[in-house]
Amino acid sequence: MAQPSPIDWSTWQGEMLATILFIIKDGQVLLIEKKRGLGAGKINGPGGKIDPGETALAAAIRETEEELCITPAAPRKLGELRFSMSDCPDILCHVYRSDDFTGTPTETDEAVPVWTPLDQIPYHRMWEDDQYWLPLLIDERAFLGCFVFDGDRLLWSEVTTGLLW
Repeated sequence: MAQPSPIDWSTWQGEMLATILFIIKDGQVLLIEKKRGLGAGKINGPGGKIDPGETALAAAIRETEEELCITPAAPRKLGELRFSMSDCPDILCHVYRSDDFTGTPTETDEAVPVWTPLDQIPYHRMWEDDQYWLPLLIDERAFLGCFVFDGDRLLWSEVTTGLLW
């Protein structure tokens, strides 16, 4: 988006620390249909809040286990997302990718597993920002995304590639 950011990202700090993890295997990405919480009804990757004293990586693994009953293999961080939200605390989200897992993706009280071919990702059912950074994760390119939302509506965005955190 061409206009300057309404947020000074150099001093911004996320109030809520979170993770999201995508498993990409055999030309597909394992997504979830979220049943409750922030983003309920949307398609996304498994993830959630980082507990006090927990690392971002440990939280990404725990959330994937809780939401899908699987354990991701060797997840690696590829990005950070910074969200300034009108209707909830600002979020700093650590983004991970894994290429394998153990277990069987299983529906839980939190999520329904949705295997999706990489060329058919349902961006129309996802948060609006996903279209700007998820292709970078799929291509294994590191990124930093900054986004300003009013409710579900994206007002401003900027995505930079490279190791930036």
